[in-house]
Amino acid sequence: METQYKREEIKEHFDDFIEDQPKDWIEENKDDLHHYAFNEDYFIIGYRNAEHWLGDVSTAFDVIKTIKDYEDMQFGEPYTDLTDSEKVVNMYAYIVGEEIVQEYLEKQRIN
Repeated sequence: METQYKREEIKEHFDDFIEDQPKDWIEENKDDLHHYAFNEDYFIIGYRNAEHWLGDVSTAFDVIKTIKDYEDMQFGEPYTDLTDSEKVVNMYAYIVGEEIVQEYLEKQRIN
């Protein structure tokens, strides 16, 4: 599942996180980078900020569909409260973050 909406912004969040970590810490925690970057703190805080980040209604529906598809595939049913804009944005960032971290790790293996 390739997700594009605000992907570059989420990638910048991850890049900033990586930049703040010592190289040896990254190597020691490479299996948990996604957890530390996208699960230890919120990507967006506040309902108003989350609603602004989501943008228009059609984009919000696309983001919600991404979450539902992901959770159906991973857990067999949705878990995120899709009426809570803050939870929607943060779950979406978590999902996109998985792809970004995987790409980062693949790139590190090549170089």
